[in-house]
Amino acid sequence: MSKRDFYDILGVTKSASADEIKKAYRKLAIKYHPDKNPGDKAAEEKFKEAAEAYEILSNPEKKQRYDQFGHAGMGGAGGGGGQYGGSMNMEDIFSQFGDIFGGGGSPFDSFFGGGQRGGGRRVVKGSNLRIKVKLTLEEISNGTEKKIKVNKQISCKSCNGTGAKDKSSVSTCGTCGGSGAVRKVTNTILGQMQTTATCPNCNGSGQQITAKCNSCHGDGVVRGEETITINIPAGVSDGMQLSMSGKGNAAPNGGIPGDLIILIEEIPHETLKREGNNVVYDLHLNFVDAALGMSVEVPTIDGKAKIKIEPGTQSGKLLRLKGKGIPEVNSYHRGDQIIHINIWTPKALNAEERAILEKLRDSSNFKPQPGKNDKSFFERMKEYFE
Repeated sequence: MSKRDFYDILGVTKSASADEIKKAYRKLAIKYHPDKNPGDKAAEEKFKEAAEAYEILSNPEKKQRYDQFGHAGMGGAGGGGGQYGGSMNMEDIFSQFGDIFGGGGSPFDSFFGGGQRGGGRRVVKGSNLRIKVKLTLEEISNGTEKKIKVNKQISCKSCNGTGAKDKSSVSTCGTCGGSGAVRKVTNTILGQMQTTATCPNCNGSGQQITAKCNSCHGDGVVRGEETITINIPAGVSDGMQLSMSGKGNAAPNGGIPGDLIILIEEIPHETLKREGNNVVYDLHLNFVDAALGMSVEVPTIDGKAKIKIEPGTQSGKLLRLKGKGIPEVNSYHRGDQIIHINIWTPKALNAEERAILEKLRDSSNFKPQPGKNDKSFFERMKEYFE
């Protein structure tokens, strides 16, 4: 099933301001919050869907990519559903977006006075990773799957990312009582003011490790290697960035993994040159073939194509192969292949060749006679690429 448009999900237009997007998400989060709709799977999915939309549209860089390329430009790298937000669980959502509600773990709690989900514990997110993926023009045209080995921080298998030697080596923080936060009351001229801050003893985890894991020494992460499958959508371009949620560095103590940012690098083609979604091929003909006409095979992204050269073809003429270019990301539209005709003039002649051409030099048909309808090279290029 195709994914819904993020703007439709939040009920805003593309011109909506950051504040309008924030308000729209907040309204939906309250409406579909699991605490308000216990056991309602449909409401839970709408809650996650709204969080996914807000994750993209609240981030200027991600929003720009989404506006330009749609879902494929954002999540083609991940393949399948939930590659850039849909895979988040409730704790992910509360930890990442709880700030817009002005409360701790649960947005619903902030409005309805309930206790903090997870005791208000702070969830740490791992750092993002950036990698380059080199693609040929053929791979870009058709889309491709790449398996990449990434050296990064991974969750420690010995302790399952907890950082503790075993289950009995974890205890509730004595400073915050497991809440992950400490409250301080200050007397001011306006009366008592209560503030909440992350517990300095447990850094917001709500727990203390009494015996550290021997493998990760209490960090919960170790250096390792992971093979990641990246699905590249057709039509990407050099310099484009794709992201995979949760495929970056693992976070300490079982936090949320960072994201993997994939930078696309295009490998220059041997004979074809890309111009936007069109590709250009320079075809060199000798003036005999151009004068008499002929059939010739030219390379395309998908193989060979036979084209007809009409008699009297002039140098600089542009021929178009419809739909033989690069597809647009997240679209059925495809560019064209433009064939630029170049008439090759021999640089050296033998005596016989020179004698033949001398006889033709004064022929009326060999005198340049450009017509009014013959456009210049720049006019033709402008016409084809407009």
